[in-house]
Amino acid sequence: MLKDPQLTLGAPQPTATHLPQTSALTLQQPIAAALRPMTLSRQPTAMDLQPTTTLLHRVKDLLPTVLSLNPSARAQLPTGMDRSPSTSWLHPIGWSEAYGLGLKDSSLMIEDQSYKMSPKAKRAKQNLISENKENEAMDYSVPIFTGREVSISGITDTEEERIKESAAYVAKRNLFATGEGVSVSKVAKSTSEEEHHEKKSRKVAIRESAERMALKKTLEETQAFHKKMNQDKLLHAPEFIIEPRSHTVWEKQNVKFHCSVAGWPAPRVTWYKNNVPINVETPPGKYIIESRYGLHSLEISTCDFDDIAQYRASAMNVKGEVSAYASLVVKRYKGDIEASLLHAGTASMPVGFGVTPHGYASRFEISFIDKFDVAFGREGETMSLGCTVVISPDIKRFKPDIEWYRNGVLITPSKWVQMHWSGEHASLTLNHANKEDEGLYTLRVVMGEYYEEYSNYVFVRDADAEIPGAPGSPLDVQCLDANKDYVIVSWKQPAVDGGNPILGYFIDRCEVGTTHWTQCNETPVKFARFPVTGLIEGRSYIFRVRAVNKAGISLPSRVSEPVAALDPADRARLRSHPSAPWTGQIIVTEEEPAEGVVPGPPTDLQVIEATKNYVVLSWKPPGQRGHEGIMYFVEKCVAGTEDWQRVNTEIPVKSPRFAVFDLAEGKSYCFRVRCCNSAGIGEPSEATEATVVDDKLDIPKPPGRIMPTRNTDTSVVVTWTEPPDAKELVGYYIESSVVGSGHWEPCNNNPVKGTRFICHGLINGEKYIFRVRAVNAAGLSEFSQDSEPIEVQAAIGGGLLHAAPSPPYDIMVLESVRDSMVLGWKQPKVTGGIEITGYYVNYREVVDGVPGKWMEANINAVSERAYRIQNLKENMVYQFQVAAANLAGVGTPSLPSQPFKCEEWTIAVPGPPHDVTCTEVRKDSLVLLWKEPVYTGRSPIAGYYVDMKEKEAKEEHWKSVNEKPLQKKYLKIGDLKQGVSYVFRVRATNQAGVGKPSNVTDPVIAETRPGTKEVVVDVDDNGVISLNFECDQMSPNSKFVWSKNYEPIEDDSRLTIDTKGGKSKATFKDLGEDDLGIYSCIVTDTDGVSSSYTIDEEEMKRLLALSHEHKFPTVPLASELAVEILEKGEVRFWLQAEKLSGNAKANFVFNDKEIFNGEKYKMKVDQKTGLVEMIMDKLEDKDEGTYTFQLQDGKATSQSSLVLIGDVFKKLQDEADFQRKEWHRKQGPHFVDKLGWEVTDECNVMLKCKVANIKKETHIVWYKDDREIMVDEEHDFKDGVCTLLISEFSKKDAGTYEVILKDDRGKDSSELTLKDTAFADLMNEVCRRIALSATDLKIQSTAEGIRLYSYVTYYVEDLRVGWVHDDTQIKFTERVKTGVTGEQIWLQINEPTPQDKGKYTMELFDGKTGHKKTVDLSGQAFDEAFAEFQRLKQAAIAEKNRARVLGGLPDVVTIQEGKALNLSCTVWGDPTPEVSWLKNEKAFVSDANCMLKFESGKNVSFTISTVSTHDSGKYSIVVKNKYGTETSDITVIVICLSGQTNTVQGQNQNNVTASKQKKTTASKRKEGEKKDFSKPHVQEIIATEETPDPNEIPAVETGKDTERNQQAAEKTDGKSTVAETVSQPTESLDRQGKKPLGKKP
Repeated sequence: MLKDPQLTLGAPQPTATHLPQTSALTLQQPIAAALRPMTLSRQPTAMDLQPTTTLLHRVKDLLPTVLSLNPSARAQLPTGMDRSPSTSWLHPIGWSEAYGLGLKDSSLMIEDQSYKMSPKAKRAKQNLISENKENEAMDYSVPIFTGREVSISGITDTEEERIKESAAYVAKRNLFATGEGVSVSKVAKSTSEEEHHEKKSRKVAIRESAERMALKKTLEETQAFHKKMNQDKLLHAPEFIIEPRSHTVWEKQNVKFHCSVAGWPAPRVTWYKNNVPINVETPPGKYIIESRYGLHSLEISTCDFDDIAQYRASAMNVKGEVSAYASLVVKRYKGDIEASLLHAGTASMPVGFGVTPHGYASRFEISFIDKFDVAFGREGETMSLGCTVVISPDIKRFKPDIEWYRNGVLITPSKWVQMHWSGEHASLTLNHANKEDEGLYTLRVVMGEYYEEYSNYVFVRDADAEIPGAPGSPLDVQCLDANKDYVIVSWKQPAVDGGNPILGYFIDRCEVGTTHWTQCNETPVKFARFPVTGLIEGRSYIFRVRAVNKAGISLPSRVSEPVAALDPADRARLRSHPSAPWTGQIIVTEEEPAEGVVPGPPTDLQVIEATKNYVVLSWKPPGQRGHEGIMYFVEKCVAGTEDWQRVNTEIPVKSPRFAVFDLAEGKSYCFRVRCCNSAGIGEPSEATEATVVDDKLDIPKPPGRIMPTRNTDTSVVVTWTEPPDAKELVGYYIESSVVGSGHWEPCNNNPVKGTRFICHGLINGEKYIFRVRAVNAAGLSEFSQDSEPIEVQAAIGGGLLHAAPSPPYDIMVLESVRDSMVLGWKQPKVTGGIEITGYYVNYREVVDGVPGKWMEANINAVSERAYRIQNLKENMVYQFQVAAANLAGVGTPSLPSQPFKCEEWTIAVPGPPHDVTCTEVRKDSLVLLWKEPVYTGRSPIAGYYVDMKEKEAKEEHWKSVNEKPLQKKYLKIGDLKQGVSYVFRVRATNQAGVGKPSNVTDPVIAETRPGTKEVVVDVDDNGVISLNFECDQMSPNSKFVWSKNYEPIEDDSRLTIDTKGGKSKATFKDLGEDDLGIYSCIVTDTDGVSSSYTIDEEEMKRLLALSHEHKFPTVPLASELAVEILEKGEVRFWLQAEKLSGNAKANFVFNDKEIFNGEKYKMKVDQKTGLVEMIMDKLEDKDEGTYTFQLQDGKATSQSSLVLIGDVFKKLQDEADFQRKEWHRKQGPHFVDKLGWEVTDECNVMLKCKVANIKKETHIVWYKDDREIMVDEEHDFKDGVCTLLISEFSKKDAGTYEVILKDDRGKDSSELTLKDTAFADLMNEVCRRIALSATDLKIQSTAEGIRLYSYVTYYVEDLRVGWVHDDTQIKFTERVKTGVTGEQIWLQINEPTPQDKGKYTMELFDGKTGHKKTVDLSGQAFDEAFAEFQRLKQAAIAEKNRARVLGGLPDVVTIQEGKALNLSCTVWGDPTPEVSWLKNEKAFVSDANCMLKFESGKNVSFTISTVSTHDSGKYSIVVKNKYGTETSDITVIVICLSGQTNTVQGQNQNNVTASKQKKTTASKRKEGEKKDFSKPHVQEIIATEETPDPNEIPAVETGKDTERNQQAAEKTDGKSTVAETVSQPTESLDRQGKKPLGKKP
């Protein structure tokens, strides 16, 4: 069984185990514990199989122990072939069924362990029952998965190691990350499932019981052992057991640092060089880092001086970090050594001994013969490159290093590339050429410190397509940003599209170890990057890409490098910490229950890529996430809404990256992410900013300035300029075409970087044109413009006869120091027909006038006409000569210069300027150019002076052109005489003075040569501004050279230069202030053809205006688009053009959609007036948006827009609706002026409105607060005005008033709300009118004092009253009071004193302004008032103290004869009055029958014991004191028994007791008093007078009421009636805050 191929596990099988091997039973216990019963009720998932998968990798290490048992012991173990229930611990749900469950090899099994990253809360798990084994009894059944060897096509050894590494990582992470080891979870069966029973023998039952007991005991011992050994769960900080030590080695030796580290979890060790992490891949093979069983090493091969540094080993785990340091010193050995030691390595050399080849040769000569040429091949073919290498001198056993490079990148052997070195011949073979292999191949032969290179290009063209017309295959497929379940695949677009545009690309993936390819996208994607999701963590994948066009699908690309679906941090950890082999130790623990933590929200969520097809999100995991792994849910919503939708509704993602598909192009979206784990789903992250679904990367624009130049007889060098605003360019494709053929062929199949490429494989003598297109991830640009035709010929001579240039001349010294001199010279007068490529300088010593031998000053040609010659002898005299060179060769050297002494210049002034040239020569002007001096003197150069003279003039005729020093190095010299020959020179100046003059220029004749043309500025129809220059005197090698301010134009970002034939155009990309200056153009290899054009600020403005006019010709508008509301509520949009032709037309656009004339829109264009209008009948909600009128009149266009959204649209819509309603309203009776109010002069409020369209039958109804107001009079609608008068307006009148007009034509209403602010405004106006109606203040004396008063029309509480005495606000007291009585506002001064004299002011405040009334209470006015007050006061006292009858006596008494009559009353007076009685106007005294009593000075009684008819009559009581007398009459009527009376007949049925009550009304005021109190604001009160109790003290009014009581007594005609009145209110209004009690009737 153990030799079954399906049981051969891929990992090595260690033999060590911590379990004792004493018996089969003890071995069986941990195995049985690991393999618990597992019944499958559904298709298992990776999560279900994970614990079992993990355990199997532990159990497999027990197999060697099983094999070591003797047969009898091994027989006690259950076998995999035993299908009986007693041995079902290895049940046959194993291998075959395992593969049926979807797991195919060991690498796939290991991957699913990623679900168990940390302990979770202990919970019941579902039983897993296989579908086809559902009815079988199972105890210990578990699927067993085995590894198998699968050959992977296209996978290198390095790639296989990477795959194994990722698989091993997952296994090790699940074992050690939590410190748990292998956890065995208890599986609880679902109560809903039926239990399966099976008959077992007693032997089987006993054995199973024993196994369980043994297992339990083993588990307890294991747990006790681990608790004893690892008290803190194995967590220990890192600790260096052995630290790395420092080394000193010889150069070229290898060195190795060692260290040993302890700690748990196993520390990750990182090596640093000078605190920079060491990358083992750069350079390849330089560093080797190993980690095994806690022993770590860093090996450095072939040490050199760059390796001298401090090295640090850093060990880190969750408990901390610790570092150890070591140094490396590299020494160089010099001396004779045996060649056998070279390259022998450290094994054969003494310690610290190294060898280099310098002892054998000072320099190696390396040459190449039988070189490989430019190679052409097709995809799928085998290509070989080779070269024979000859090395001199030849040192035996010293072999060179052979290195191959492609496009500057070192090539390493792989399944695609093989390299061979035979000792003489180096070769490189491409077994299966692909377009990725295209490039410049370089063979480098290295001998010690010397090397030589040889390079040539290899072209790989597309293989023949399977479908005619299909595109070429994509290339350079790479995997970027790989994560747990996500990777971005990128590629490059092919150069060949098959004749039809490429519609997009399909991406395929294949799991490493299989041959099944799965298409990742349903529809083709155009963007050359695509996110692939849904990967399984820990598994490795390869990818390929296919292009598709209308004809079909291309061949697939070369597969990518394998990539493992791992977290980047884990991948980095794996590379720096390779996994250790399995130790065979099985750790069995119970799963500790742990409470889950709901993770927090992710952070740093952002959109890292957005295209039309997808959006890629990136975020960081949350800080709060517990100890277990987390996954993510992604949500989206349309920007501006909160309608969040979950994108991955079924399966959460593991990676902090996600690609969102199925988004609407052009819409804006927001995104957010939630974390989840076993504890639940966390809060969402912060939402991203609104992201528009569109390509952020634009397809590049075409390259410019395609310039082909000759190279060889079969190749052409093509150069171009980078397209403007290019982003993320991956390269360029170049195509060539024979002139006139119309057929284009790609020159390269792998995009080239840079802006220069050599096109090989051309036909000699043919003329070709070229074009270039740029490539980025968004796609391929349009092709550039075709280049000028060029004939394929060798570069030198170009097929024409050229000569070497003539000698330079006028050699001069520009600077001299002790050991060097700087020379300057003039360009040769004859260039030989082609451009000068450089100059060669020779020099010789002159000793005592005898010249020596010429020596070379420079080996490489110099391009400038100034050169410093080094290593000269001080104070030595030298002569110099210069020779010019071009492609035809080196010309004749110049004549020897005059002798110059090499000595230090110490002069303070600057040296001479050089390279003085004349250009732009015209009949009256020219431009002089020069370069600054090499020697500047002792201070910086401050400027330049230009001198000129006529050629034939003497030296003294030099004159300066400029008075002030020039800061620039050019000058336009004018006012020249036509036909005169001039010479010029330039001098530099500094603080010390003016320096030496430059060499004199060659004579220049001031003339404008025939055919001379100027630079012309042009603005084309598209508004493009350009400078144009033509030349008809060009030679085949002439070139146009443009400059700005006479300096070469290096920055072409603002200017594009295009030259064709004899025309050159400099086009401004965006003319601005940065472009101001002088633009000049010189044509080389001509007789000084040149011109310039100046662009200043004014010229720039003119050109920009002209450009805008040409670019955007517009129809001039007299008015922009406007909107207005017509009378019937129609909406009119209109604009007016200044002028329109008969062909002018208009388009009407609403929200980017054109609208047309119809039922809703009425459109009109009047060409005569230029009026364009559109009328809408009604404005609805759907009409909100942007309205645009587009005019086109010939080429000229114009448009004007009006945005009607939000509040603007709502306002316009409301206005249109209102206007429509108004029009309908005005068809019947309606209001012209809405209901308003005004205050009349009488201080009444009048509501009024103006009406129209009224007829006789029209009715008007008034309402207040929805209750009709009854109006007595009919409205006559005079002058169309309706009014409602409200008198004495006050708070009770506040409310909402409405007036309605109606007749058979309709009705209209108007409403006026008089509440809150509106009511306050009205009351302010009422108060103002009341205040204006106030009369002047008057003075009145009363019995209490002096009263100041004023009358108003009427009084309301809102009118505030204040009083001022001599500019001082009066403080009201009991003596000084204010109040209002009716319409009278008064101030009462009781008991006035002289201090009360002065000026009194009444202030009335209406809410906004104050009104004043003033009276002067002083002098005679005060004296008269005070005297009157004294008089009234005395009268009041007399009235108060006079004798009077207070009450108790009736007017008439009717009594029966024989009865007793008893009358009583109370009298008052001070002093006590005298009381007397009268009967029938005669004195009457007491007798026996009639008793008169007067007691206590106030109680008077009248008693008749037996009444008879004689007692009838009129009785009067007279009370009298010094202040007055009062009489009260009583008529007594005695009824006889016969019914007759003496006076008045009546019946007296009972004795009458005069205790009745008598009611009187208060007397009215006298006429004199009514004069001042015409409208008393008091309430009439009915006073009741009762007969007082004899013991009661009579109520006495105060003195102020004496006068009124006296008046009331006079009106009663002597009757004993007392009128009790209510005094006028005197309480202050400010304190009282209420209205007076009464209201005027």
